[in-house]
Amino acid sequence: MLTETLNQCVQHNCNLADAKHAGNYTLCTYLMKMREFCRWDLGYSLSDKLPKEEVGEWVSQREALWEDIEQQEYQTLTIDGHSYDPFDTPQINAQLLPQGLVYSGGLGKHNVPHFFLAKLESQHEIDDYQVIITTQEYARDLSAPPAMTLGKTIFIRKQSVRRMLWEKAQEWRWHKIENAMSRAFSYYPFADDAELALDQMTETELQSILLHEQGEIETTRLLGDEWKQLLSSIDNRRLELMLRSIKDLYADACVTLPHLLKSDNAASLHFFAGNMTALRKDLCPSFSQHYEAWRDTQDLSGLQGWVQRSQQHWKSLIDRIMNMQDADAQQLIAIIESQRF
Repeated sequence: MLTETLNQCVQHNCNLADAKHAGNYTLCTYLMKMREFCRWDLGYSLSDKLPKEEVGEWVSQREALWEDIEQQEYQTLTIDGHSYDPFDTPQINAQLLPQGLVYSGGLGKHNVPHFFLAKLESQHEIDDYQVIITTQEYARDLSAPPAMTLGKTIFIRKQSVRRMLWEKAQEWRWHKIENAMSRAFSYYPFADDAELALDQMTETELQSILLHEQGEIETTRLLGDEWKQLLSSIDNRRLELMLRSIKDLYADACVTLPHLLKSDNAASLHFFAGNMTALRKDLCPSFSQHYEAWRDTQDLSGLQGWVQRSQQHWKSLIDRIMNMQDADAQQLIAIIESQRF
């Protein structure tokens, strides 16, 4: 069972990662993440209104804590008398999963460490990968991505998915803008029972999120170690974001969208369109054109043909980039911008 010592140790490592890397966010993103993090830490529900004074005091205390511990080291985890390196996720989970607990310690984007400890909901296998779905989170850091792949394990964080959807639903309610995201929400009873709607949408979009992770895995295999080496060698932040976006577009063209189109899942197609980042939209303007055509006609054939062309385009562009070993960052950025699809 979960011990307070283990929880404190994992949370210390989460806090230390934040102390070292929270300053990487823009001010706007930082403030939004801190407000959400405060909600989780103080135990407020998603629908609770946060007291401004309490949030301000919490932020001040958290920043003071980060300043105090920034030079400390990540702690080892002790489980049943045995010590484990905090990045040895497979061995730690071998001990915790039978107890209904899930742990993750690894490196995310820009090699930033991320840790979390949560309650296990379910686990199953897809091909040679283990899929673990968690619910309540006991320890976490400022960034709590809904999904991640570490080694041979895909982690889907249900609490994070639910929070992400709630934030998007609140934004939709505030602005009342008709767009792809608002169309996705229209398939669920938010007006009558927001909690039920959120539960239903979370269960549906868990599958879409899992599909994207599967796409990431499949395309990583196709591209091989050369792609990983390229990403690790990039020291230009804009170029790194562009390369990761291209890989996301390729992954979705290979796995996510073919599955959504096959199932004719309109709600998830709208959600996919609404969830595209600004950079992916900029690199792939043709998706919006075909999405709008499908919305007008309800005919999927245009999107189906587009997906096949999209796979070929992104694979060709990635191959071209990987063959330009002597190109500098600005040359690669110029090529990517000239190859919008």
